[in-house]
Amino acid sequence: MPIYQNKLSYSGTVVLLFLTHISMLGIVLIRGSIAGALDLIKLAGAVLILDTAYLFITVSYKQMTYTLDFMLLGLLGMSLIFQSCFGRIGLDTKHLISCVMCLVACEAGFLLTRNHEWIRKQKKWIYGIIACLFILILFFTDNQKKWITFGIFSVQPSEFMKPCFILVCAASIVELHKKMKILFFYVSRDTLVLCVVAVCIFALQWWCHDLGSLPTFAGIFGCALVCRLCYPKAKISKKAFLAGIAGIILIAVIAWFAAPDYVQRRLHVDIWADRFGDGYQQCEALIAIAKGGWLGVGAGNGNLCNVFAYDSDIVFATICEEWGLLYAALTILLILIMLMTILINPPKNYYHATMTAGVTTAILVQMALNIFGSCNLIPFTGVTLPFLSSGGSSMLTCGFLVGMLKAGQSPLFRHKTMKKKSGKSRKYPKFGKFRRSERSVSA
Repeated sequence: MPIYQNKLSYSGTVVLLFLTHISMLGIVLIRGSIAGALDLIKLAGAVLILDTAYLFITVSYKQMTYTLDFMLLGLLGMSLIFQSCFGRIGLDTKHLISCVMCLVACEAGFLLTRNHEWIRKQKKWIYGIIACLFILILFFTDNQKKWITFGIFSVQPSEFMKPCFILVCAASIVELHKKMKILFFYVSRDTLVLCVVAVCIFALQWWCHDLGSLPTFAGIFGCALVCRLCYPKAKISKKAFLAGIAGIILIAVIAWFAAPDYVQRRLHVDIWADRFGDGYQQCEALIAIAKGGWLGVGAGNGNLCNVFAYDSDIVFATICEEWGLLYAALTILLILIMLMTILINPPKNYYHATMTAGVTTAILVQMALNIFGSCNLIPFTGVTLPFLSSGGSSMLTCGFLVGMLKAGQSPLFRHKTMKKKSGKSRKYPKFGKFRRSERSVSA
């Protein structure tokens, strides 16, 4: 009976997924500005074929949960429909490729990060990847644009630094047992290295004038510190804790007063007084949100598509204009539910807990910066909205992050093998005895 119920649940979820995308395509047909039937047929075919292909691939191997697969596929189908209807209706081939890459990255992130022992052994390579990304940013990108262009595609190396930074935060947590004394504090070598890497990343973002990404990296680093405070037998002294808090406050105050002129203008600008200057995008975004109302003006009927970065930095406002605030809010709610799945199926050890906390924080902070910036609740930052904004680098990173979330819910543990006198080997059960290093990080 339980097997039948699981199959029914899986089938019901598949039907719900297809009905969601078909209903959106029906809204495009009824309320959209369609120039030709072929455009809608191409879009519908791409969305439904993508759904079918990915569902067949995911059931080809076993895992503990498929919830995140369904949610990610649903979000990407919605994202493809949104991006294909901004200002006109026609398949956005470039975004379709980004969605496929996002799904591939999700599976790669899942397979690469679910074994905490293997990741711990790869720390030096992850640090090496971060160093290579530093070199790419410093010597192969324009410090104002932060992009490397290959034909019609552009790559933003700093995006790929987010999952790498999360992984080194998670993989080094078990090393808290190995401490050394520096001045008046006892700290682990890995934590010290992690702090140095964090400072280097913050300095690089400052140098690149990419201050919009700073809160995301700061949130990841903050989660890593909190997880270290909660780690059993971490024995972090009050002096070290208070010194860390004081250092963070001091750095924040210095950064506030030492921020470049363009940041100071954004912090204090009156967007309506400078409507065609620094406040132009936010003014247009607010007008579009008000124009769209609850149900929107219809797919392809919006005017915000004439504003720079309508499909990336202010994509939330573009969705609100054409689809309405109600649909945009439901889409954001779906992302939040996807992140909250870790509460239903919590991580099994401190590595996965730190990793999923970092992933959740990164996506939440980036969402908040994009949405609140578009609504003029905070200064405009220019960061993308996860899963919904156009951009291959952002989509690849988001897919890998979801794979890391899935790995936290479907962990892989390596087990001992014992040889009998006959020469045959016997494996322990799935959650049997682990090596000492594995027991030390188990929740």
